[in-house]
Amino acid sequence: MAARKPPVRPVVWRPPRPSRAHRGRVPLPPVRRLPLGGTGPEDVRRDEASGRLLTGVADGRILSVDPEGGPVRTLARTGGRPLGLCPLPDGRLLVCDAERGLLRLDPGSGRTETLLGADGGPLRVCSNAVAAPDGCVYVSDASARFPLEHWMGDLLEHSGTGRLLRYEPGAARPEVVLDGLQFANGVALAPDGSFVVVAETGAYRLTRVWLTGPRAGHRDVFADALPGFPDNLSTGPGGLIWVALAGPREPALDLLHRAPPVFRRALWSLPSALIPGPRPTAWVMALDAAGRVVHDLRRPGRGYRMVTSVCEHAGRLYLGSLVESAVGVVRV
Repeated sequence: MAARKPPVRPVVWRPPRPSRAHRGRVPLPPVRRLPLGGTGPEDVRRDEASGRLLTGVADGRILSVDPEGGPVRTLARTGGRPLGLCPLPDGRLLVCDAERGLLRLDPGSGRTETLLGADGGPLRVCSNAVAAPDGCVYVSDASARFPLEHWMGDLLEHSGTGRLLRYEPGAARPEVVLDGLQFANGVALAPDGSFVVVAETGAYRLTRVWLTGPRAGHRDVFADALPGFPDNLSTGPGGLIWVALAGPREPALDLLHRAPPVFRRALWSLPSALIPGPRPTAWVMALDAAGRVVHDLRRPGRGYRMVTSVCEHAGRLYLGSLVESAVGVVRV
């Protein structure tokens, strides 16, 4: 049964003009599909040990996928809705489950343990995580107001209840590194561990927190005024930060944010099926360590749409989606 929609309490906001749509944009090559037998591979990661792909789907399964199109294996069932994944050096896997919290999975046995609980625990919507070299885990909590099913409500409200947490395994509770985030989403670490970046989907920006050096503990903007909704992040070869854009900016939504709140309340009162989602596109970007755009790849959403994750390996991009029933593969 669908959860009842929480009411929205809109905050007036003036979105920045998109500044990252630039002349270097080129078409994303055609997307090859790796069927899964399940829907919504929201995040896709590569298991370095086996060379296979890892993803979670809407029915709660964690899947191991042959990148050449071979059989798909089920590693575990979380009993919730897995989102972000993070392979660990010891072969285990961190799983961000929107309903259960931050989990740790032993792929060999299929057993999961809860590190940080949801539904009254430290997390409300566990979205994405990355493990730092010192063993600490940085995990995003998307919204304190809206469950995953009603993520659009958080974007409409723009009240900024997302957080980035730092969890030291074995600690009783995590530390809040950042709060007031606009739907905290993807998390990525600099290759040298000097900073961590978190995507604020509802603000069209990437926010950075320095972990080492003279700026340790300080936050700044890594990339702002993005031309779409940033979702999951990953660190690729050469230190590039890859960004999945779930859809392009919507002028009507930007206009609503500037308008009196009554208009957003009226829109939210409509049945969910009548509220438009992101336009169908397949779009990814890559930024260097200074936040400059290096790659900007986009194509219409025919064949694959609403890209929510991107992972680069050996000249290929592996794509995830909240709505597709396959992992996407692109040669670059």
